[in-house]
Amino acid sequence: MDNNQLKLDLLSRIKTDHPTMCRRWFDDIRVVGIVDGSVRVRIDEPVQLKYLQKCCTQQFSEAAQSVTGRLLSVIFVGENSGAVAGDPAVISGDGVERFSEIEEDMLISPDYNFDGFVIGPGNRLAHAAATAVSNKPGRAYNPLFIHGGVGLGKTHLLQSICQTAMSIHQSMRIYYVSCNGFMTQFLEAVQAGEMSLFRNRFRSFDMLVIDDIHDLSKRDQTQEEFFHTFNTLFQSGKQVVLSSDAAPNEIPFLEERLVSRFSCGLVACVESPGFETRVAIIKKKASIRHIEIPDDVASYIATKLDSNIRQLEGAITKLQSISLLDNSVIDLQMARGAIGNELLGDRPKHVSIQDVFDSVTVFYDAKLSDLLSKKRHKSITVPRQVGMWLARKYTRFSLEEIGGYFGGRDHTTVMHAVKTVEQKMVADELFSRDIDLLTGQLSDKTDG
Repeated sequence: MDNNQLKLDLLSRIKTDHPTMCRRWFDDIRVVGIVDGSVRVRIDEPVQLKYLQKCCTQQFSEAAQSVTGRLLSVIFVGENSGAVAGDPAVISGDGVERFSEIEEDMLISPDYNFDGFVIGPGNRLAHAAATAVSNKPGRAYNPLFIHGGVGLGKTHLLQSICQTAMSIHQSMRIYYVSCNGFMTQFLEAVQAGEMSLFRNRFRSFDMLVIDDIHDLSKRDQTQEEFFHTFNTLFQSGKQVVLSSDAAPNEIPFLEERLVSRFSCGLVACVESPGFETRVAIIKKKASIRHIEIPDDVASYIATKLDSNIRQLEGAITKLQSISLLDNSVIDLQMARGAIGNELLGDRPKHVSIQDVFDSVTVFYDAKLSDLLSKKRHKSITVPRQVGMWLARKYTRFSLEEIGGYFGGRDHTTVMHAVKTVEQKMVADELFSRDIDLLTGQLSDKTDG
């Protein structure tokens, strides 16, 4: 069988059997031949290679057996054709085996690179610092401490630093681990009487990247060991990157000397993404998966889900699954059925920005995507201004936030819209009746 045709057949089968696993970069793989009952599949990018080896070997092997009718396995190989599953988890450019006791959930995802990171007002500083550190480790910001709530992109930034630093500085020894992974290895070293080996390993890296450092809280022994590890790396000009759910001085039961060390570089906060940023994230995440998400669907999801990025990813996965199951195109109706109802749950009844959108689009027979666009036709401008007025009346959002929901407009546009609607209600009786109908519909939502 022709190698290129085998690749196409493999990817087609994977897309059918494991659609949520598929990524755009799968197109870069190459089938180099069948050797000793194994299909050799080459991918030159190291992080992608590691991901395929750890997460996709079984699925690709099943696909190979299905499309060839032969009992074949798939082996992923890199540029040197020597990298196979089971390599050390430490990222290194010099080919030397490193300390490999790392939890599986700490595997670096190819999705988590700077190209896949959406920059917004709430993460701009953290992103700029992460980029600088990956380009000039040990010289830009050391340590770099990134903190913020759950699911806001801290891990994405840490893994982006690892991937970029590895590609730019190929001789660097980089270690990415969770705080729990560090603590587990420390305790195992204590029990085995191998503290000298443990210290040599952790203090010899050029860059140490630790996720969830707040887990050091109340761990007195581990804090003591990490303090000395940190000092050794820092004083040697080696880069340290940390993430946490809280700022250094807000982590409970953290020794003051560690608070001081963590704060001596750059402390950058990652905040919840605003509406526009959430829309961009949805579009970006969908693109990585080869999924088409219409603008009105992205806007709907971004309005309904405003807590964290993982919720947005979950919504995309759910829509993809429904689309494949029903063999249907993702549209606003599907999104409302899949996401809208389950989110209402037992929440107290109140008017949300989505309630405003729904009422206005139905009443004026307008598309949500038009409402959020830059179009200035009267058929769109009036519903848009009414929507802003209703949002100002029934929600607690600021003028800036309302403008953000309505296509990224500034607060002066919202002020103008509110003033225009109020003036027109006085001058135009028919328009005033329309507003009464809309306010009546929204008022009903607050009853009970």
